[in-house]
Amino acid sequence: MKAKSCLRRCYDETKPMSPQVLIILSQIVVLLFAISLHEAAHAWTAWKLGDPTAMMLGRVTLNPIKHIDPIGTVLFPLLLAITHLPVFGWAKPTPVTTRNFKNIRRDDTLTTLAGPVSNFLAAIVCVLVLLALKFAAPTGFAQAAYGISTQTFATPDGGPLSILFPIVMLLLLSIEINLALCVFNLLPVPPLDGGHIVRNFLPYKAAVLFDRVGMVSLFLIFFFGGRIISNLTGPLIHAFLRVVGL
Repeated sequence: MKAKSCLRRCYDETKPMSPQVLIILSQIVVLLFAISLHEAAHAWTAWKLGDPTAMMLGRVTLNPIKHIDPIGTVLFPLLLAITHLPVFGWAKPTPVTTRNFKNIRRDDTLTTLAGPVSNFLAAIVCVLVLLALKFAAPTGFAQAAYGISTQTFATPDGGPLSILFPIVMLLLLSIEINLALCVFNLLPVPPLDGGHIVRNFLPYKAAVLFDRVGMVSLFLIFFFGGRIISNLTGPLIHAFLRVVGL
């Protein structure tokens, strides 16, 4: 089957509405898990390196309620879903008290990297689960892949799809959203994780100047970030899907 982005397919307005609604809801569920994993990884790593701030606030958890940002986790994703754009968002930042670290630069950098790395590892786990499903139930997997590709709830002969359909769909969406979050957060601009890592290795005056361009960077990302992320994640997503044979 020709590899295509699930996110791009699910917004083809020529397709039936019911599969669209299902995938939009699935994307929101996957997004909540992905951003919760991202922030929990920050919090857990900081805790293990000596800073219990986030742990004491209950942020070492996959419960999305602990990480919700009203705009980034609720309003922004819903707005994107309503306008038929790929669902994306962010959580409230994980608080870190760097003075609790033994080696501030090293430990702060590791804590920052933990978020994107957790999303990348989640994508790898999803690929492994898809491969297991493909070899354990090849017919059901093929039917699920067909349903996702054609945006229908039926096989080519009109029969019902395999029960694996929602599972495979969630796993594919999880690969795409986790990789998108990983790449987006590693962009070297403040206040993203990548920008924070760059700042840790700058001299003081350069770091102050770097912080000042943060708002300008966010403005540019807001308008042009979608294309940048698409160009960066597209080849990576296709590489992951090829491993599964999609």
